[in-house]
Amino acid sequence: MSTKKTKGGRVKKDVVKLSRWLHIYLSMISFAIVLFFSFTGLTLNHPTWFGAEKQIEEKHTGKLMVQWVNQPDTNKIAKMEIVEFLRGKYKLKGAVSDFRIEDYEVSITFKGPAYSADVFIDREKGNYEVTEIKKGVIALWNDLHKGRDSGKGWSSLIDVSAIFLIMVSLTGLVLLLFIKKKRVSGIVTAVLGLALSYLIYLIFVH
Repeated sequence: MSTKKTKGGRVKKDVVKLSRWLHIYLSMISFAIVLFFSFTGLTLNHPTWFGAEKQIEEKHTGKLMVQWVNQPDTNKIAKMEIVEFLRGKYKLKGAVSDFRIEDYEVSITFKGPAYSADVFIDREKGNYEVTEIKKGVIALWNDLHKGRDSGKGWSSLIDVSAIFLIMVSLTGLVLLLFIKKKRVSGIVTAVLGLALSYLIYLIFVH
């Protein structure tokens, strides 16, 4: 009987020790992530406070090599050459989200966090017009918060961050369950917080 108690006590201590270690170090690793998403939660909810809605629009016009676009066979249109030419000349950012070929026009859209550029090219003459829209740092942070037009790398970071925060929450709950004096009050507080959030949803959102 005493052997079972001893083993049970050791397992309990090991679980508590591991949970505490994970909770502390995952919290520190994800500190910057939590701070970023907390702050950008405010900027998303109140964009007028920080000027996130402000934007700068720039227009450019020019002419590129006609043979790049004036092709009867649309498969022979020089997509890569056109994109690289525009990037090199105007420092266009973001990824190409759309490359559309129509009878008389080629349209290209570049998208990035807090950034977009639309290009329209005359297939007959090679004349083009570029419209860039640039937003500020707060708009950039807001788009990163949402993962909008930020690429697969940033999207993966958001997934990893979510996993870290889930583990921080769960390890915190495990630690709470092993503290007898605060176990009940802690669980009651957590349930009340959940109930309050749901009540606010019912009253103001639903």
